Amino acid sequence: MLHNALQPWHIIVLVVVVLLLFGAKRLPDLAKSVGQSLRIIKTEIKDVADDDVGGATNAAVEPKAAGTAKPTDGATV
Repeated sequence: MLHNALQPWHIIVLVVVVLLLFGAKRLPDLAKSVGQSLRIIKTEIKDVADDDVGGATNAAVEPKAAGTAKPTDGATV
């Protein structure tokens, strides 16, 4: 159905539209901010993955006894 949906001329039209919308002077700033955002997202994903790996090893080292959890919402048990 979408065979050959993105042709080279589609990319050229998109580049021209982006140039018209943002202007040639703002494109480097836009690219810089997008790059910084992607770098931040990449760092955060890596930190979350490291936390998950670290959390799994800590849970295996320090198992909690069953029934020792305290209610945090103020409910009586």
